[in-house]
Amino acid sequence: MPIRTHRGRAAVYRRFWGWPLRSPKHLAAALVVVGAVATVVGFLLPEPPPSRNVAAGGRTTEYTLPPQRSAVVPTTKRPPTISVPQAGPTPTAPDPAGVAIVEKWGEAWVNHPVGADRQQWLNGLRPLTTDEFLTELSTVDPVNAGNVITGAPSAVSSTEGSMVVRLPSDIGVLNVTVNRTPAGWRVAQYDKEG
Repeated sequence: MPIRTHRGRAAVYRRFWGWPLRSPKHLAAALVVVGAVATVVGFLLPEPPPSRNVAAGGRTTEYTLPPQRSAVVPTTKRPPTISVPQAGPTPTAPDPAGVAIVEKWGEAWVNHPVGADRQQWLNGLRPLTTDEFLTELSTVDPVNAGNVITGAPSAVSSTEGSMVVRLPSDIGVLNVTVNRTPAGWRVAQYDKEG
């Protein structure tokens, strides 16, 4: 029979569920009732069948849970992606123009007369260096750049768009990377050998 009150069905439910929270006695009574119901239900449930595994010293019981249904929605499987390594750039003969740029860059690299400031040194490197690398060079102190180039530059490796050129100096051997740009060969990086 439907509940018909002047306050509505929700008021009746609130009153029923709110009863345990009215006082500590009500809460204790509700917990005792819930505990008793859980104990009775535990005794009434059937015991799971014993496992077929028998240990040497006695019986052991293993319980297996029934498989549960997953709430995961199946997704479409994509075929596995096979990545094939791409071949690197094809080695080519060194371009003499790139080696000449490294030689000019080396002369500008060691050209920092006493009293010259960093900006003057960078202006000497600017026509031979990429803009990105020039920004990195702005953090280099010209005093640490060395004073003299001690040998001729020689190409270590070369591709169509890039070369690594070995440049000996009084501070050690520099491996200078030059890249082909629309403006011609420009120095893009250097590393000091060991």
